[in-house]
Amino acid sequence: MIGSEQTIQATNVGLSKAKALFELTKFRLSVLVTFSGIIGYCLGTSHIDWGHLFLFALASFTITGAANTINQILERDLDKLMKRTRNRPLPTGRLSVRDAIIWAILLGVLATFIFVAFFNIRTAALALFSLILYGFVYTPLKRVGSVAVLVGAFPGAFPPMIGWIAATNQFGLEPGILFAIQFFWQFPHFWAIAWVADEDYKRAGYRLLPSEGGKDLNTAFQIMINALFLIPVGWLPYKLGMTGINSAFIATIFGILFLAQTFHLMRKCNDKTALQLMFGSFLYLPIVQIAFLLDKV
Repeated sequence: MIGSEQTIQATNVGLSKAKALFELTKFRLSVLVTFSGIIGYCLGTSHIDWGHLFLFALASFTITGAANTINQILERDLDKLMKRTRNRPLPTGRLSVRDAIIWAILLGVLATFIFVAFFNIRTAALALFSLILYGFVYTPLKRVGSVAVLVGAFPGAFPPMIGWIAATNQFGLEPGILFAIQFFWQFPHFWAIAWVADEDYKRAGYRLLPSEGGKDLNTAFQIMINALFLIPVGWLPYKLGMTGINSAFIATIFGILFLAQTFHLMRKCNDKTALQLMFGSFLYLPIVQIAFLLDKV
């Protein structure tokens, strides 16, 4: 009887630890990043090998999970200060830092092995560079100022480029354009989140909004400027022969709608419109990327 109870207890502890490790990957964020990489891979390849696509998705998810884990290791004490993060595995003590470090290494090694063994060195190198930039440069810069958003926009925009290079083993204008679209999207997307979460971020000393005044017209204006760039860059895949005219029109329409939300934020400058912009950003990118894929030439 005692042995059975110990076995059950050990099983429960194991399941609890596995759940906490899974939480470190930030599943929803990692899935969104993986989806973006898959779009780049499918746009770059002339024929989809479903086995390779699965391996690419697995490697993309695990390298992103590793970066997210590193982020949480470095921010574990700050996460205790914020409502949105204080229940994460490390602040609550459900996982030790040692376990998290081992988990990040395992995820990173698995992703690198897959990229090298089944794709190419360029893909592995860019993915590792993205992990280092996000985990060890962007993360500490969050308490310095909005320069962190600029730095973070690079690893945030790499996934479709990584996907294209995984499929082609080539850099070029095409992956550069996919990068540019996601790069400019990062700013209105993240600043909308930072606007909504500003009070929580301040508890941890994060300074992420571009204006010294915080949630003001200047911040809204800078959000608008970056959203404006999405309209011309949305045409470039068509101009380069990557996609057809239909997706260019879709990108333009949704770019205009997204831009209109930033004007609305400039007029109102409140949390409600920032929240609407945040949800608008979540819609814009996958819709435009799917349009590109469906309209692939």
